[in-house]
Amino acid sequence: MNKGELIDAVQKALGGDTSKKAAEEAVKAVLDSIAKGIKKSGNVQLIGFGTFEVRKRAARTGRNPKTGASIKIAASKTVGFKPSSALKGSL
Repeated sequence: MNKGELIDAVQKALGGDTSKKAAEEAVKAVLDSIAKGIKKSGNVQLIGFGTFEVRKRAARTGRNPKTGASIKIAASKTVGFKPSSALKGSL
């Protein structure tokens, strides 16, 4: 499912009188709120769905696939998702 399909699903779930633009704004609001929550507190927990959290990647040595030369990859942060047991069980 991509973002457009998600917007269509939200529009259907909200009912026939909901416009596509309103559904798109609702999806955008949720995604923006999750992003702000992760920046502010480091994680966002949605009971029954899962937890988005900041994860740290250590610095490491990698290889350039084109030349085979060793390169240093800097430490970085990324966002991880840990699904809830309810979500896992529904799969």
